[in-house]
This record gives sequence, C-alpha cells and structure tokens, in this order.
Amino acid sequence: MNVITRFQESFLQRISEPLLGDREISLWIRREDLIHPEISGNKWWKLSGNLQEILDKSSSPTLLTFGGAYSNHLYATASACAELGIPCIGIVRGEIPEPRNATLTFASDKGMELVSVSRSEYRNNAQISEKYQRIIPNLYVVPEGGTNEAAVLSCTAIVDDRMKEMNYVCVPAGTGGTMAGIIGGMENHGVVLGFSALKGDFLSEEVNGLLKKAFPERDLKHWRMITDYHHGGYARISDELIAFIQSFYGAHGILLDPVYTGKMMFGIYDMIRRDLFPAGSSICAIHTGGLQGWNGIRERYGIDPTSF
Repeated sequence: MNVITRFQESFLQRISEPLLGDREISLWIRREDLIHPEISGNKWWKLSGNLQEILDKSSSPTLLTFGGAYSNHLYATASACAELGIPCIGIVRGEIPEPRNATLTFASDKGMELVSVSRSEYRNNAQISEKYQRIIPNLYVVPEGGTNEAAVLSCTAIVDDRMKEMNYVCVPAGTGGTMAGIIGGMENHGVVLGFSALKGDFLSEEVNGLLKKAFPERDLKHWRMITDYHHGGYARISDELIAFIQSFYGAHGILLDPVYTGKMMFGIYDMIRRDLFPAGSSICAIHTGGLQGWNGIRERYGIDPTSF
C-alpha cells in the first residue's frame, strides 16, 4: 500500500464548540489532508492503489490521466509519478492558460507532459486513451479523479476501528470512488453520508456501480447521498460558503477546501442546526485534502481563506 511515501499517519481530531454541546453531538475530523504535502487526502489513497497495480504489471510504465486546469488529481498524480520515476501525461480539458496557473505549473515542473484538448474531444476519453495506447508501450490509463476499482479498494483502508464505532461517517463526493471505498470499509457499521460537490442527483448511481464492481458479494446498504450543499455546482462557491470556511479556520485552525470538504462541513453544521442528527450522535467527517484547490480561488477571485 505504501508505494508512495506517506509522511504522517491519519488521525481523528475532536471538534468542540457550543453548538455541538447544545445538540449533544460529538464531531471528529479524520485528517487525511496531512498524510502528504502534495499527494494529500483521498488522492494519496487512490493513487497508491492504482500505482501499486501499475508497477505490479510493468517495470517501465507510462501513466495517462485526465483533469481540468485546476485539477487536484493532475497535481497529485504529477507528484506521485515524479516520486516513483514514472513518466506521465495529463490530458487537460480546454485550453492551457498562458501564463500557466499554479496547478498546471506545478504539474509541469514535476515532469508531467500536459496536452490540452477541446471540451468536446475531452468527453471521449476512451478515444484519446486508445490513440496513446497505439503509440506508447506499457501505457496505463487512470480515469479522471483517479476513480476505478483499484482506487475504491485502496480507500477501504481509510476506515479504522474507531470509525466503525461512529453513528455517521461523512465524506465529500465528486466521482464517488472515495465514498464507495469507505462504504466497503465500514461494512455496514454506522451510516455513510456522501456530500455531493456536484449539482444534481446522479452520484448515487455511480456509487452503486462502483460498489457492485468492487464488492460483488456484499450487501452494503447503510449509506446515502446528500445533494443539498453543492453551492451552485462543481467548483462553484458562494459568499456563505467562504464565510463558513474562514470562520471554521479561525475557530479550529483547520483549513477546508472550497470544492469538497468545505461544502461537506457546511452541510454537516446545517444538518446539526436543523436537528437532523439525533442527540447523542457521533459523527466522523473525512478531510479529503485538496487544499491546492485554493490556488484557483485565489487566482480567480482574490479570496484568502485564512483572512476573516
């Protein structure tokens, strides 16, 4: 599992404040954001599973993957491949901005070859993959976001015995891979709540599909998707969300990202205020990292998440 370096073990951090005491709720954050400075959170887990599988198959692989201009996945993949000496190609959705933003500059500096394709071309990832597989030997394709069966199985290891004692485990959801892994790891202990970062109610179907592939013999029922806290859709933000992230950082010294974990924590607090968690409940929230995503928010909106 430790094919890429892990700098720190994950740990549970207790959150204390009057709202939680008033509602008799115990809230913990699992600090997956701290396990690696560049390959943080769920990206470390997803890439560990994929890269182990790739290296088991070939001693000289090349990795091809996909992402947007501010992609956490491209950023983390570039770092992981540089650490392991694996050549990698990043297919970027849309034009590569010039000058390059901080995310793509980092990926390029780490040795990732960046190739821009139009948004219409990008929709046919299979065709792009087939094109490169014809010309590059030992090419391995990792999907956008890193979600596949190898990633799901790797993410089961996020769950430990303390988490299985919690009434609820909450996780942000973008492709559903991390959530599916946690559902598998929880083994129907407690309820897993996924907080969708995307507008719409289609991720439940994605998670169901991943569960059937990764755990075909298991009946994993104790989960549901929460779709009310996307703040306008993927990578969209609101003044209310930013104010919450800044306030949470000021109170607890924990920085949340604006695309995934910030929206999940906003949703958890709103549900607590609305008494949607029974008194006496214990909740574990997974911090999935992704803090480099603030690069895009700073560049586009000039917002400092630690200023409040």
